[in-house]
Amino acid sequence: MTKTIRKPNIWISLLPVMPLRLLLFITFTFFISTAQTSIAAPANKLLIFWVTSNETNTATIDHTPWQSILDRYLINNHPSGINRFDYGAVSATDRKILQDYLTNMQQLDPRTYKRSEQKAYWINLYNALTVELILESYPVVSITKLGESFFSFGPWDDKIATIQAKTLSLNNIEHGILRPIFRDNRIHYAVNCASISCPNLAKKAYTAKNADQLLEQGAKEYINHPRGVTFEKGTLKVSSIYHWYKVDFGNNDSSLINHLIKYANPELSQKLLQYKNDIEHDYDWALNKP
Repeated sequence: MTKTIRKPNIWISLLPVMPLRLLLFITFTFFISTAQTSIAAPANKLLIFWVTSNETNTATIDHTPWQSILDRYLINNHPSGINRFDYGAVSATDRKILQDYLTNMQQLDPRTYKRSEQKAYWINLYNALTVELILESYPVVSITKLGESFFSFGPWDDKIATIQAKTLSLNNIEHGILRPIFRDNRIHYAVNCASISCPNLAKKAYTAKNADQLLEQGAKEYINHPRGVTFEKGTLKVSSIYHWYKVDFGNNDSSLINHLIKYANPELSQKLLQYKNDIEHDYDWALNKP
């Protein structure tokens, strides 16, 4: 019978003599490093309050202020192929324009608009709120450093908007409204998390008229960029988005690959068609600044 000799855990043995501040720091560092590699996406949890729409309403929502911010600060010709937002250059005047836009959007009742107008509304609101969150804390190296709770991995659960007396977080908007109501996996190419590995923040504000075109463009750009899909030493590596939200892409590797093929260029499409092995995933949370 072989006897297993267990080595003492050095960290446990040091606990009695370790200063409390150092212990908290080590615990926090371990928590963050673990979260970055094992983060799980929130499941769809429909917020019934927002399901209503008025398909007879022909009114449109004005996103001109948001477009003016994108025109001045979004860099869509960066050599990396990743759109960058110049947070550090935003003037006080333009910050006020952004904040006024967010205030005006929250004073609307999106339920009174038709569904296509709602889709553009929620996408633009999500992206504008994200930019405002970064500006509030800038300079910051990553959105994951934000969040009201000490152990927060990002601000996604913070209540940052109030619409029709309902307080909402970014997660509420994405997982309680956009994903369950619109059931369009291209939403993942529209909402931007201010990070390098995130799909591009679109140069154009979303509208009911251009939403489908922008969603298709976003899918093509992301899938044909290495941060979305790439091969490393023969192994397929995709963005962690496809791991976290696998359920939105068919919930299996075969369905995911079919989705990628739909938007892939001919060379990438051929590689995907022939691929039968495991799929790896990765994500870079660095801020999408220039």
